[in-house]
Amino acid sequence: MSNAVAYQSAQYQPAQYASEHIRITPTTLADGRDFFYLDDDPEFVSGKRTRELHDPRPLTDRFAPHLDAEGCEVPVQAPRMRKDPLTGEWIPMATARMNRPITAGPGATASGNPLAARKPGDPYQDGEVPDTDYNVVVFENRFPSMMQVPGVPAVTTQVDGNALWEQQIANGRCEVVCFDPKEDALPADLPVERIRTVVEAWAFRTAEISALDGIEQIFPFENHGQEIGVSLAHPHGQIYSYPFVAPRMETELQHTEEYHERTGGNLLKDILKAELDAEERIVFRNHDWVAYVPAAARWPLEVHVAPVRDGVLSIDQLDDDERWGLAQMYSTLLKRGNAFFDTGDGKGMDLPYISAWHQAPLHDSRRENYRLNLQFFSFRRSPNKIKYLAGSESGMGAWISDTTPEKIAARFHELGPVDLDA
Repeated sequence: MSNAVAYQSAQYQPAQYASEHIRITPTTLADGRDFFYLDDDPEFVSGKRTRELHDPRPLTDRFAPHLDAEGCEVPVQAPRMRKDPLTGEWIPMATARMNRPITAGPGATASGNPLAARKPGDPYQDGEVPDTDYNVVVFENRFPSMMQVPGVPAVTTQVDGNALWEQQIANGRCEVVCFDPKEDALPADLPVERIRTVVEAWAFRTAEISALDGIEQIFPFENHGQEIGVSLAHPHGQIYSYPFVAPRMETELQHTEEYHERTGGNLLKDILKAELDAEERIVFRNHDWVAYVPAAARWPLEVHVAPVRDGVLSIDQLDDDERWGLAQMYSTLLKRGNAFFDTGDGKGMDLPYISAWHQAPLHDSRRENYRLNLQFFSFRRSPNKIKYLAGSESGMGAWISDTTPEKIAARFHELGPVDLDA
């Protein structure tokens, strides 16, 4: 594939590997949502084969007015959010999500998998992917927690006319990233080359979404496992783009900024250096990334992953080598995570986990003193037990750990070498 046919925009400029080995093909779904194929199959990269771009479903435009219960035409109702005066946190409220399809667990409601490729002749024809196959796809969520509606300004009003309670449209964006067309595939089993395409998807969307008005923080993440609450049993992740700085990020920014004002240093850089100096909690590393169990880990299995290079604020700032190194690291992390708990047969388990990318916020003045990092964790604490967030954690936010970071790291050391470049 030549640079002449590589997808690019004012925000996203593919580096050499993506220009030559990943083809991005945009289209629009029947209701107007953005959709992107990211192909690493050489026949599609070269243009020898092309993807189906037409979505045949009879969906109405998502922004079109609709009829209410009385038959009156009303404008589309976007999710709204209200501010908690006690904490200052914005709480999006998206009632349409009550109707979203569920394919996992005993409460499953969907007769088919909306994230799977289209199957000719299948009675279920409400899938989100127009083609009968794909490598990686990204599209706007059909049942978003946040949504930008053209022509609707993000103005602050008051609930019940009371100044205590501020409310706005939840003027963000929610996207889905499907990692593989196979419905029963596990992210841990994907080849590194496919994970490299997923990394490119994260970088591509981070770059493009950062140019949208009203977006303050871009949060790529993955929920995996029924115990986590995953509603669609398909290897996928999501990208939430908030119109505010999320509470966890706000807390981290407060501490990174205070540390910089006090010492002149970068807290995340110095944490990484301290973990490297201590060595004990480093679980694996390669030429561009380091994975470690943080010294104050909360979860019974928790690993943070940080780039070696200083000054990286977001995924789209990674170079080609760093994106390949990340694909290797993520593959290793998922495989060793699945092997972490011994179920007695030597095969480990399909670990439920959350994988959360912490990127610098887009417009906050404190962003330059932050640093890109991945926070990966599971609430599984043994092969047949989970950690419940009960009174202290949920009620007061005061964490109590069931293990120590050193024990978590020691278990990872049993599963494979620390140096992945050896």
